[in-house]
Amino acid sequence: MGLVHRFIGTGTDFQWEGIGQQAYESSEVRGVSVRWLIGPAEGAPNFAVRYFEIAPGECTSLDRHEHDHGVVVLRGYGEVLLEDEVLEVSFGDAVYVSPNEAHQFRCTGDAPLGFLCVIPAPRSGNP
Repeated sequence: MGLVHRFIGTGTDFQWEGIGQQAYESSEVRGVSVRWLIGPAEGAPNFAVRYFEIAPGECTSLDRHEHDHGVVVLRGYGEVLLEDEVLEVSFGDAVYVSPNEAHQFRCTGDAPLGFLCVIPAPRSGNP
């Protein structure tokens, strides 16, 4: 059955009712968080929607996956590395990351870079 996670944030604080924030960090990544808006917890069998936020000056890990991604920037300024090309991104920009394409997002502004990221249904190990 469908459901709604209501947006309860403000212009500077992106939060949704019933959705916790998780660190998306490793030994090489700092200042990145993720919120799983739609995924296994909601019973979504085909896709997941996540909200990422990157602190100023920080970046996601350099990744390459078998699945593609759809990304829509909701706040801030940054850059996306798509294989060998670096492109600027800001509010409203939509980014397609092809399967097996090297990619990385970096916040270049004074405020966090926030974006929605849609992926196929998560495999084991994801929430």
